Amino acid sequence: MNKVVKDASVALEGLKDSMTIMLGGFGLCGIPENCISEMVELGVKDLTCISNNAGVDDFGLGLLLQKRQIKKMISSYVGENDEFERQMLSGELEVDLIPQGSLAARCYMGGAGVPAFYTPAGYGTEVGEGKEVRVFDGKPHLLETALTADFAIVKAWKGDRFGNLIYKGTARNFNPAMAMAGKITIAEVEELVEPGELDPNFIHTPGVFIQRIFEGANYEKRIEQRTVRPKA
Repeated sequence: MNKVVKDASVALEGLKDSMTIMLGGFGLCGIPENCISEMVELGVKDLTCISNNAGVDDFGLGLLLQKRQIKKMISSYVGENDEFERQMLSGELEVDLIPQGSLAARCYMGGAGVPAFYTPAGYGTEVGEGKEVRVFDGKPHLLETALTADFAIVKAWKGDRFGNLIYKGTARNFNPAMAMAGKITIAEVEELVEPGELDPNFIHTPGVFIQRIFEGANYEKRIEQRTVRPKA
């Protein structure tokens, strides 16, 4: 039951070129900073990355894009990354842009073992091109397939040795759904505690979904756009 590993380098054992990786986070909030840095060091390439966003040019998944380690991005919002835009427009990077709700649902369904589902989101747009359409209650719906990954990498506020996780604030976004959908799920946490220290009523991801967990370090927790009112 003890799923603790020493650090990101041990947690990522088995990661290879051309794998599909899910990475939790919303913007730069709740991203697995330690594991992303280790992936850069490992130099794995031709990755398919499933993430709500692509980080910024010098942080988050932007670091992997700089090194040309990502072959394909499956994501929802990528507007803060100039290098992402350059690679997409030049044809260097394959991109599958998905409505945010559909992306979250496809990850959740992958973890729940549901292979596909219907949603009205995206019908009549480029998102729906080539997809099966059925009408429910007079409204067209697209057939969307579930998403899974070789590795799902998430970041939590607290976790215990059994892999039970609690996320904080906005970090409780794509992390819980993605934690369910990896063949191997890695959790990096800000604080690692003993079993029984987490209130079971507040656990967001049960340990059954986690294979490896470690306590991270040196989190920057950057903010993409800091907006403040001028002083009076």
